[in-house]
Amino acid sequence: MNATLETGGERLQINCAIPWVGELIQEATAGELLNGTNEPASVAVNIESSTRPYATASWEPLTRGAWKRQNEVVMENVCSSGFDLHLFGTRETTEFSFRWRPRPAGRAAAMLLRTRFILLARAVLLQYPALWRASLRGRAPLHASVCAIGDQRPLLAGPGGVGKSTLMAQELAAGGLAISDNLCVSDGTTAWGLVEPMRIEGGAGRSTTFGRTEAPMPGRLSSLAPNVVVLIRRGHDEVAHLYSCGTDSAARSLVGGTYMAGELRRYWAFAATLSAGTELGPLHPPVEAIALQLAARLPAVEIMLPRRPGVRLAELLSRAEAIA
Repeated sequence: MNATLETGGERLQINCAIPWVGELIQEATAGELLNGTNEPASVAVNIESSTRPYATASWEPLTRGAWKRQNEVVMENVCSSGFDLHLFGTRETTEFSFRWRPRPAGRAAAMLLRTRFILLARAVLLQYPALWRASLRGRAPLHASVCAIGDQRPLLAGPGGVGKSTLMAQELAAGGLAISDNLCVSDGTTAWGLVEPMRIEGGAGRSTTFGRTEAPMPGRLSSLAPNVVVLIRRGHDEVAHLYSCGTDSAARSLVGGTYMAGELRRYWAFAATLSAGTELGPLHPPVEAIALQLAARLPAVEIMLPRRPGVRLAELLSRAEAIA
């Protein structure tokens, strides 16, 4: 495989020498891989066929299972994925190389816990490299997405499992557009979506976590500038309730939802290790600062969804305009 991918505001050049990993990447990118582009990439991702360990005998230990040398970092079994990572990173060049070298327990987990392994491998090989490179530009990951519904561009945020993907799927089916299902990076003004399949209930794609299935996102946009923050909650009533939300509460919800997200649980240590080893980018992405910037700039509303799904986001947004 030799292809490029636009994700998280970065262009990844992907070279994969392992066929089954190439198939995993094809599925993870939901038809958005590009071939033959001459545009320069900001991140190189190489999946090598070698099973030899990266040579680190003369390198400085960084932490358990990680070493550094000048602009290079090696991590063994990165994020417990079974892949070893070699990073060469400068302000101008970022190259991630991976080798599949699982321990016996990791190999068994990859076979027996297949859904978990697929999600983790996607994150390690595609999402985390893009997120880390974005941090060098001062952007931060958020467990949120932005969609376009008429003149409204809501940034949808909230903890996992409250129904954000279901709401968005309804609007996409009605002609709306969005940048991602759950993850984006933002500089406080614009949000860039990470490429990932949508995970919804009742679909016909690959089975994934919590009884959901995967589906491609139709007409995905690479970025949007939100004009309202919408915090989603799931209530116990038969009708939806809407409330105005202050800056501090909106920012707190954005930050809390990001740190609670399972998709990012392993990212923080990954990013800190690479930044400590290369002395590039923040040791911790500016999640709180970006959330505060968004919340201070934009009106914010909280939507308490009814107990049963079915209400349309477009209808709720029309009601929210009166109180935002």
